[in-house]
Amino acid sequence: MQPSLIRYAKAGDVHIAYRTLGDAPLDLVFISGAISNVELDWDEPSYVSFMERLASAARVITLDRRGVGISDRVASPSLEDRMEDVRAVLDDVGSRSAVLFGFLDGGAMATLFAATYPDRVRGLVLYAFEPRRRWAPDYPWGLTPDAARRHLEDALGGWNDIERRGREELAITAPGQTADENLILWLGRWRRLSTSPSAFAEFRRVNLDVDVRHVLPAIRIPVLVVHRPDQKVVNGEVARYVAKQIPTATYLELPGRDLWPFLEGSAEMADAVVAFLRETTHAALEEESERVLATILFTDIASATERAAQIGDVRWREVLANHHRVVRQQLARFRGREVDTAGDGFFASFDGPARGIRCATAITEQVRSLGLEVRAGLHTGECEVVDGKVAGIAVHIGARVAAQAAPGEVLVSSTVRDLVAGSGLRFEDRGDQELRGIPGEWHLYAVETSS
Repeated sequence: MQPSLIRYAKAGDVHIAYRTLGDAPLDLVFISGAISNVELDWDEPSYVSFMERLASAARVITLDRRGVGISDRVASPSLEDRMEDVRAVLDDVGSRSAVLFGFLDGGAMATLFAATYPDRVRGLVLYAFEPRRRWAPDYPWGLTPDAARRHLEDALGGWNDIERRGREELAITAPGQTADENLILWLGRWRRLSTSPSAFAEFRRVNLDVDVRHVLPAIRIPVLVVHRPDQKVVNGEVARYVAKQIPTATYLELPGRDLWPFLEGSAEMADAVVAFLRETTHAALEEESERVLATILFTDIASATERAAQIGDVRWREVLANHHRVVRQQLARFRGREVDTAGDGFFASFDGPARGIRCATAITEQVRSLGLEVRAGLHTGECEVVDGKVAGIAVHIGARVAAQAAPGEVLVSSTVRDLVAGSGLRFEDRGDQELRGIPGEWHLYAVETSS
């Protein structure tokens, strides 16, 4: 079985390299971690054997996310950008829905995509996936500040003797393969031709700030969480935590000491995934999901009543019409969807939090030319889809966040902040605040602007 020729999908202005294997009616997208290379991956026999085994049940699609492999080299892509890469490849290959296999850092992209576009994802396989990398009081398996610093420093080390570095890494990630000189040589070439020291370190830096834990409960499709207890890289408690957080997850332990899915224990890994694929083939695919992960935006004009009284009804109607025109222009620009408007307020939804933030900041800046100040608030959460419109507790939280914003300010929940790592957006900490009618305290952040 031979993989297809390499093709390029367009994600905006970025070219994403991908190739396929097999012609089964079900699609499986394999999403790797920090490094991949759809040209060189297929030079490693164990990788080929693993993919061929998967292709017995699915058309396998592999891709290089932007910034690595032979895709366009883009500096510091965000999680949202990488999610767009998957969508572009699915569109280019003509796939209406697919199963996603998220390995290592690819799991964050896979989970976010599955929750945001449930109509495009039939199932999800997660292996060696950590939803957060840093330690937190409610996440004790993450890297401590010192460990995180060493993690970043390590990314820049070993490039001048990459074969020695590969042998040392294999002693941890694949202890059964340390004598395989061909594998060591391939790993060195794979790393050199797929990324660079600075790019690899930047990827690690961005991923240290990613936290998709809030996304997990919003996933409603079938999920298989796989763990190898004998490997020493990813804590088994993390895999069990992930499985518990996803309502539809099944947890499975498999033999093998190696982190890489295609090395020791690859047959058992592939067979487990194939069994899962065959189960999803028989599952009914809903035409339209009733729940999606969405970013909610609320805006309103500060001191609208006072301003209307000051300039009079006729002039106020003109100002309001111009305000609505500006808001709708920015919604179209950033792929926002207008859900509702009442008076001087707008309620919109986005399929990406960074686009929602950029839309909100553009609105606040543009309406100043009309002599107006707008308050804006955003939250990302699971929403119900009712008659094509989003509803639910996440909408109420978004409205309450907006109510806390000062004139001219864009305020976001911590969930939004955690999902836009690598986007270049910066925030000022506003601390824990109570939101009227919403239980508990909510950590809020104000978006820093250039003005």
